[in-house]
Parts: sequence; structure tokens; C-alpha cells
Amino acid sequence: MATLTKKRKSADAKFDVNKAHTVAEASKVVKEITTTKFDASVDLAIRLGVDPRKANQMVRGTVTLPHGTGKVLRVLAIVTPDKEAEAKAAGADYVGLDEYIEKIKNGWTDVDVIITMPSVMGKVGALGRVLGPRGLMPNPKTGTVTMDIGKAVTDSKGGKIDFKVDKAGIVHTGIGRASFDAQKLTENAMEVLNAIVKLKPSSARGTYVRSVYMSSTMSAGIQIDPKTFN
Repeated sequence: MATLTKKRKSADAKFDVNKAHTVAEASKVVKEITTTKFDASVDLAIRLGVDPRKANQMVRGTVTLPHGTGKVLRVLAIVTPDKEAEAKAAGADYVGLDEYIEKIKNGWTDVDVIITMPSVMGKVGALGRVLGPRGLMPNPKTGTVTMDIGKAVTDSKGGKIDFKVDKAGIVHTGIGRASFDAQKLTENAMEVLNAIVKLKPSSARGTYVRSVYMSSTMSAGIQIDPKTFN
């Protein structure tokens, strides 16, 4: 087990690990205990009372964070020539079709989001072995397979994120950076939490939101009381 540094011990002493906080309190604490020299990512881990193995209990959605993610996303638009100008005007970093299909086949994945259109999905779908494990496969449910290419690019650049419950029943998602003020972190977190609450499957039984923790890169997790937002 790694030994905690003096700085980390001092930071952890600033809050009660056994106390369940409000979202606003957790946002303040995470800033106080973040000791990294770089601008750490702030994340939520939400454990849900669902069985992800059952299709009718899969929780997946998208949300646009009111204050963005704090990260500049690299967007690739794989589109037909008639849509290239629209994608470029919206701010896509890379725009094209067959040349990018070939690059990806050869292992190139230096992007954060890939947006495409239904008519091209046959070609993109064949790249599943490369894109799937990296979470880059476009999906109509997340708005990344669409004819409205410009809006999809703008949304991705503007803080739209997608989330999905994992095999352990936990949703992990970033909500900003440690440099954000506590109010912005609170509002971004609430946007995600409210979206997840609305997506409660009708087949889910018992407590839906079982636990919520907020943390930054390398910080301890700060417990949030689900009753304060649910």
C-alpha cells in the first residue's frame, strides 16, 4: 500500500470522510483537498441499484454541462463531401471520409469524439475493433450519428458528455477541473445527477442511487448524500 504524503494527509484532514455532504459542500471540499500541481480533473462516481446485464436496466445518456468540461476536445467528423463545410464551420478539428477510415484502420485514434452520419455508419461500424475499446464509436443515442453535423460538433465542443453505467453498476464521469470555482462544479454535478435520476429504469427495484462520491485526480473521495438532490 502506498504511503500518503504529508500534503495528502494534511488535505484529507480537512474533511470528515464519514460525513455525507451536499453537492455544494463536496464541491468546496474537493477544491480544498486537491494538491496536484496540474489542473486536476474533477469526477463523479455514482453507484446505481441496477443490473447492467439486463437491457431494460441499462442507464445511458448525454448531458451538456453548463460550464463545459474544462477540456478542449478534438473532434473528428467522418462525413460525405457535401457535409464537410458544415463540420468545419462548427469547429471540427478533422473532417473527411475515406482517408480517416484508413487512418483509423491503421491504428490512428488521436481524437476525443467522432461524429458521423447514418449513410456512413456502415464504414465506421467496421472499425468497431479499434474504436469500441476506446469509447469512440459513434452512436445515435449520444447524438454522434446524425444528419445535423454542425449541431453535433458544436455540442461536443461546448461541454456535451455521454455517460453509461459500467458492469459494476457505477457511472463514472468528469464534471470539470479543480480550477473551476465551487459554484460551477456544483452546477455541472447537478446537471449530471438530475439527468441520471430522470433515467431511472422502471424495472429497477429498491434504492436507485446508492452512493455518490466526488473526487479529483489523486484526491480522496468525498461522499455526497443522495437525499440532498434525489
